[in-house]
Amino acid sequence: MFLDYSKIYLQAGKGGNGCISILREKYVEKGGPNGGDGGNGGSIVFYATSKVSTLIKFRGRKHFKSSPGVNGRGSSQHGKRGIDLRIDVPVGTVIKNAETGKIIVDLDQDGKEFIVAHGGKGGRGNARFAKYNESVPLYAEKGTAGDTFWVELELKLLSDAAIIGYPNAGKSTLISVVSNAKPKIADYPFTTISPNLGVCSLDLRRSIVFSDIPGLIEGASENCGLGHRFLRHIERSKVLLHLVSGEEPEKIIENYKIIRNELVKYSTLLADRTEIIVVSKADILNDKQKDDITKMFEKEKLEFFFISAATNYGIKELLEKVWEEVEKEKTRLQIQKEKIEREYIPEFTIKLNEDKIFNIKKENGIYYVTGKKISDIIEKTSMGNERALEKMQDKLENIGVFKALKEYGVKEGDEIDISGIRFEYSE
Repeated sequence: MFLDYSKIYLQAGKGGNGCISILREKYVEKGGPNGGDGGNGGSIVFYATSKVSTLIKFRGRKHFKSSPGVNGRGSSQHGKRGIDLRIDVPVGTVIKNAETGKIIVDLDQDGKEFIVAHGGKGGRGNARFAKYNESVPLYAEKGTAGDTFWVELELKLLSDAAIIGYPNAGKSTLISVVSNAKPKIADYPFTTISPNLGVCSLDLRRSIVFSDIPGLIEGASENCGLGHRFLRHIERSKVLLHLVSGEEPEKIIENYKIIRNELVKYSTLLADRTEIIVVSKADILNDKQKDDITKMFEKEKLEFFFISAATNYGIKELLEKVWEEVEKEKTRLQIQKEKIEREYIPEFTIKLNEDKIFNIKKENGIYYVTGKKISDIIEKTSMGNERALEKMQDKLENIGVFKALKEYGVKEGDEIDISGIRFEYSE
């Protein structure tokens, strides 16, 4: 079964907590803090490999979780880091944030890997906080939570040439003749319900990767028929091989324009893609019908090929044309890449540290303080430890939270919500 879309939940490992420990040994006169740090949580890494060709393994499993970091211990023993979870996906998999729709990474190369969900940071043990004015700190940091969110996996096939057209236009027959692919072939529409990949070897040094895209119909750009599910596979291809069946010679141009219009409406990028028009099943056409079809295409100023996959008529000439256009596109893309790299100028700008930004708003008499830096401070604080709470207040004061609250109008006894934790304001 071919599966090219899935939605899964990722939960990276939580960081281990720092340890509070005081050295006590028989022959050591002056002990001190020796609490170790917690280990970082394991991350979730996606790895693109050609050994996997479909997203079928995500059909029955939707939740993926990496291991947490180990808590720190006494004697300055740091906790072990959580083990990363590696998830293998097919080359060409696009990973998006399911909530925002933003692309996180495009795994378009074999062996490419990317950390999608980062593990939480381990908390520091009390040994880290020893200072000249506080030799025995009785507090440590808690580990932070790892990234947790839903992602969408979308597989887009990587091929040199995509064979497109109406259902039953002869796409599967063509790819079975020119390559090693063995698609299902029958005399009724929509026999192909999943894309097929096939490699065509022109000679010892030249080969073309073809993809047979299931039949498109009018309204495909609005998700009619197989719709968007397979239109996205065309986006990866360097050349489009547009098959129009010779079974309806009088409707050749009309059928061509319908599919062409769907491609343009789906993506402006597809409108500019190199297209090779092919009239298939030429073995059933007589000379007059071929002349009429030629005149129709000449009127539209369009070039085309007659082929018959059943008799191999025109196949060799077509393959040479496909190879030529694919090589042109590869050269164009390489020149474009080199130009971008050549013209790239690094931007040297001073950016405000986003970690120190916080927001204050008042709703229903409660002052809400939010921000990434605020969340990190709260998350690392052990609320049951009085000394840790004092250090938390010191950190909030140092970054200007209390000063900002005063300017905002907070008064003695007002309720404050700092990243989900409620306090009563007091001077």
